[in-house]
Amino acid sequence: MTTNSLLIIDFEFTMPEGKYSPQNFFPEIIEAGIVKSVDDEVVETFSSYVRPKKFPKLTKRCKSFLKITQKQVDEGMRFEDFIRKLNELDPEKNSTIITWGNMDMKVLKQNCMFNHIPFPFKGEMRDLSLEYKNFFGDRTLTGLWKAAEEYGDTGTGTHHKALDDALTAYKLFKLVEQDKQYLEKPKPPTIGERIDLSELFKRAT
Repeated sequence: MTTNSLLIIDFEFTMPEGKYSPQNFFPEIIEAGIVKSVDDEVVETFSSYVRPKKFPKLTKRCKSFLKITQKQVDEGMRFEDFIRKLNELDPEKNSTIITWGNMDMKVLKQNCMFNHIPFPFKGEMRDLSLEYKNFFGDRTLTGLWKAAEEYGDTGTGTHHKALDDALTAYKLFKLVEQDKQYLEKPKPPTIGERIDLSELFKRAT
């Protein structure tokens, strides 16, 4: 029996201090939030800080924007252990990966390359922010919590906390999928469905 497995993922990254990045700077994952859903039921949530390697010291801008401390990140899990957890969440390599925006998977791929670790996912990747934009005909991409407000709802917990954002994205995913199904045009009935063929056969005999 096939199952519909989803991983709704949100990452928070390191940030440079100002307009000009340090030489060779690239964002590293420092917080992860994941919601695993199987057949429309949440079966697991995961939240953890992750220790960056290339630029382990957080900038003031990063700590202020994400409301995160150096101590929290220093006590986070190693990147290698984090990837091991991602593999555990998707053992069959068939989960659909859902993110709000395309940066999460870009940064994960870059971080995996830097650490010489294989990228953990092989399933379909869906950018929910792009689907939301196309579905509603918006010209620009909408922020996660603004999209929740447009649905007459609010985000879960605190914005820019990885698990809270993942839970908010999952809630929006379900709402958008429901609206898509509601707006789908029903297939026109076949001739056989419109006409009682048994009555025709009776008349012909």
